[in-house]
Amino acid sequence: MSYTPKNILITGAAGFIASHVANRLVRSYPDYKIVVLDKLDYCSNLKNLAPSRSSPNFKFVKGDIGSADLVNYLLITEHIDTIMHFAAQTHVDNSFGNSFEFTKNNIYGTHVLLEACKVTGQIRRFIHVSTDEVYGETDEDAIVGNHEASQLLPTNPYSATKAGAEMLVMAYGRSYGLPVITTRGNNVYGPNQFPEKLIPKFILLAMKGKPLPIHGDGSNVRSYLYCEDVAEAFEVILHRGNVGHVYNIGTKKERRVIDVAKDISKLFNKDPDASIQFVENRPFNDQRYFLDDQKLKNLGWSERTTWEEGLRKTMEWYINNPDWWGDVSGALLPHPRMLMMPGGVERNLDGAEKDDFGSSESSGNSNHTGIVVPASKISNSPSKSPYKFLIYGKTGWIGGLLGKLCEKQGIPYEYGRGRLEDRSQLLADIHAVKPTHVFNAAGVTGRPNVDWCESHKTETIRTNVAGTLNLADVCKEHGLLMMNFATGCIFEYDAAHPEGSGIGFKEEDTPNFTGSFYSKTKAMVEELLKEYPNVCTLRVRMPISSDLNNPRNFITKISRYNKVVNIPNSMTILDELLPISIEMAKRNLKGIWNFTNPGVVSHNEILEMYKKYINPEFKWTNFTLEEQAKVIVAPRSNNEMDASKLKKEFPELLSIKESLIKNVFEPNRKTAA
Repeated sequence: MSYTPKNILITGAAGFIASHVANRLVRSYPDYKIVVLDKLDYCSNLKNLAPSRSSPNFKFVKGDIGSADLVNYLLITEHIDTIMHFAAQTHVDNSFGNSFEFTKNNIYGTHVLLEACKVTGQIRRFIHVSTDEVYGETDEDAIVGNHEASQLLPTNPYSATKAGAEMLVMAYGRSYGLPVITTRGNNVYGPNQFPEKLIPKFILLAMKGKPLPIHGDGSNVRSYLYCEDVAEAFEVILHRGNVGHVYNIGTKKERRVIDVAKDISKLFNKDPDASIQFVENRPFNDQRYFLDDQKLKNLGWSERTTWEEGLRKTMEWYINNPDWWGDVSGALLPHPRMLMMPGGVERNLDGAEKDDFGSSESSGNSNHTGIVVPASKISNSPSKSPYKFLIYGKTGWIGGLLGKLCEKQGIPYEYGRGRLEDRSQLLADIHAVKPTHVFNAAGVTGRPNVDWCESHKTETIRTNVAGTLNLADVCKEHGLLMMNFATGCIFEYDAAHPEGSGIGFKEEDTPNFTGSFYSKTKAMVEELLKEYPNVCTLRVRMPISSDLNNPRNFITKISRYNKVVNIPNSMTILDELLPISIEMAKRNLKGIWNFTNPGVVSHNEILEMYKKYINPEFKWTNFTLEEQAKVIVAPRSNNEMDASKLKKEFPELLSIKESLIKNVFEPNRKTAA
């Protein structure tokens, strides 16, 4: 029997598939009222809904499906009789980075919707959008695909949360008689798709002349449907689908990932063998998903768009709209971790999004340096940065360098005016600046050194502990990621981590150095910051930069000392690592990170380099730790930090000695090469 809705709520409608469905329904059914709900996460874009914005039967609401009050209010005030539930975290790579976000969005969000439907009692159709991945891996030699009654065997956090959501949908259908329909679809591609997904990622990388990264050997098989065909499938299911049933939206045409890369390379007239780059596989990469789509075909739907036609249309759209998503450099990585748009849980509507939604669709074609497109496709339109940083520590060394880096990269930023101890001042900064990220490079280290903290303990606590926690709490309240520059001077060599062993302290190790009050406060606040999921803690050690005139530079310090101890330590080359901190912010990385270059270097080794590259006449004298203790108030931390976590995220990270030569001594060389 056919079904005719009146008032449809589409969740996640500013996302890829849902926006095509919403635009199709708005265009084809002027008698239907289409209310779309989206929290504008990183992979949503109001421009996706531009074709519908002027239609009288269209209404956009910014909000989260996890808000029960909002969902209930919408169902009642908009007289919703039909829900098409697309909103979800969908990218498998991201689910390995923070699976709790997937549980929160995919399971809890779905539960809130179902409960609202039960309470209001007015829903006549609840269409739940799931994925073919809930079936798990299909045997390579299987001739018949998974049918709707096949067992669910998800293999990754993403598909597990989608299967969990399905169980809730089924339970509400059986327990409360909710008229539910579930769909499970193959991969979808086409215009507007966020480029963390395979096809748009490969297209954008090919446009930039960069290699196409393939997980593993590229033999994994996937089936791809063009977005408009999928939108039509949802139109058919909406009107003809049977309550209580599941429908596979699939195709029998399968392609290996490596073949997709080759087809895209050929579209750009590139040699596939030279364009493909094999990278480390993800934790568990299902070999194949294969669906039996006969049930949907029985309703009258069939795939219309050929692979060649769909791929060509998609390529042309990305060539014409290269800046649709702004800065997507983090998504183009082989293993992206873009869990959310900069700024935390949701995007603000008072900035670029309002402008995007209110402006007409551009027919021009932006060109970034290095993009390879036909000359007729190129025009000039500046891209707008999706980031704005609020930086604390303007007068500090790291804070000052961060501002210069932002200027160099074209990232808008402002320095915080408030003191960390004053919550009202921090709130005023955030409301005035409207940042997407907050960088905390403020803190008390003591002048001229940490000995100062021994006689100014209250001031040290006020800034390093109370102030840092205050800022973290304000950021959490506003859904902001806080990049917190901390210290690795909270460890000292011990029996489990002996000097010269190569065994470094890891992120999860408990601090064991309490020799200085400064280190005590930093270890104390680090422990408390673990309770804030919005904080990324970067443990800096003995920072070094190419500015050898800066008195805070570790090299500058020891080159001016009368005597130095000679002990190996982990250190941080700011020229290399501060840009990485900005990239970490873009990737929304959280937790604790040993923010040092891999390996250790001793004082004498650094001074030998100084003599070789800067001053051949330079001489120095060593003294022991016992002798050093007689001229300092508080002991100093000496340790090796395990930087393997950072190295895994940024494989290009140089070892400490390599980085010293490349970033510090070579640029300052005063001797003959």
